[in-house]
Amino acid sequence: MCNMTTENSKYNFITLARVISGIFHPLLMPLYGMAIIFSAPTMFGYLSFDVKKLLLLIMLVNNVLLPVSLLPFFIHRNIISSWTISERKERNIPLIITTILYCATTYIIFRFPIPVFLKSFIFAAAVLTLLVTIINFWWKISLHSVGAGSLIALVLVLSLKMLAALDWYLIAAVIAGGLVLSSRLKLNLHNPQQVWIGLFTGFFGLSLIMMIFQQII
Repeated sequence: MCNMTTENSKYNFITLARVISGIFHPLLMPLYGMAIIFSAPTMFGYLSFDVKKLLLLIMLVNNVLLPVSLLPFFIHRNIISSWTISERKERNIPLIITTILYCATTYIIFRFPIPVFLKSFIFAAAVLTLLVTIINFWWKISLHSVGAGSLIALVLVLSLKMLAALDWYLIAAVIAGGLVLSSRLKLNLHNPQQVWIGLFTGFFGLSLIMMIFQQII
């Protein structure tokens, strides 16, 4: 009876970890970032609904739906062995294509007369995607953790640049980051070094790129 209870608990924790990994999938993190920017009590919240809808739609199609739609083809061609793409070498081609799509998104969005802060976020996401793609050729970094670190960084940069009190946003981002790191470790898809370096890469990478971009432009 005790063994059965233990097995059930283990199964429940693994299921929960998979759900968390799905909710905070790296492809979805930029969308969450844009949602944070648009919903936070700053000047960006006053952008027209049509502008917000258009930007979110572009990111949804280019950076979520298109990459996901290619997965069946990758599996059919034996480029990847599963939907989770847990093997490092199998992630190379999907990451390269994702990077190209992010560059396309950046090019499209830069043509719109939108605030520099929004452009800096899109640009930073594209550069960060390129960075982790390069890293992945030699070492398996946790993409989920990179996304989590990026989300925390975005809230801090947004708060500092807009002089806005975003305490609850920051708390939520940190809790989400903790859940993401824990879920990746629980699923035994990464070791502690991979998730922590991923978190710091996302955090410092996004912060520095956004700050530098806003100083230059």
